Amino acid sequence: MKAVNHYIIIDLIKKEPKKIAGLILTEEVDSDNRYLKAKVVSVGNLVEGINEGDTVYYYKHAGHGIQHKENFYGVIKSGDVVLID
Repeated sequence: MKAVNHYIIIDLIKKEPKKIAGLILTEEVDSDNRYLKAKVVSVGNLVEGINEGDTVYYYKHAGHGIQHKENFYGVIKSGDVVLID
């Protein structure tokens, strides 16, 4: 599977639930966070500065999902990336 043009295929990194004062906070509770963290699986031929294997933060409402060989991936545009870790 290979991304084309300005698209990036990502694998979402699930956050571990936080514990605060004995309460477990799930991702749904952390709705103030605008960005999600993901691992880059493939980058398109027109993407600059982002490489396969990079960890990126992107706007949580960006892109769409795709299923490939029983795995679920996200597809975003390079402009949706706000930070490379």
